[in-house]
Amino acid sequence: MLRGWLMLTALVVVSGCVTAPPVQEMSDARQAITAAEQADAARLAPDSLNDAQRFLSEAERQIQQQAYGPARLNAVRAKNRAAQALASSLAASAESN
Repeated sequence: MLRGWLMLTALVVVSGCVTAPPVQEMSDARQAITAAEQADAARLAPDSLNDAQRFLSEAERQIQQQAYGPARLNAVRAKNRAAQALASSLAASAESN
């Protein structure tokens, strides 16, 4: 009986984590996209930057639908693609100097 209650409690705790909006992940993604844009990624790494913006838009749509798990995943994807765009932009910029 005690084991059942412990498992139920653990399930509720884990479920609570999944249902929270991905506030930090969204903030991280927006900051990464801004940094990439400031490094001229629109010109030097447009594919990666476009992907990042698309993932962020999808995450925003999913948040509106309260689909927080997929939104979190897309926010992380957006941040990662923006980081790639930033790195590519900085490398391309260094090559041209």
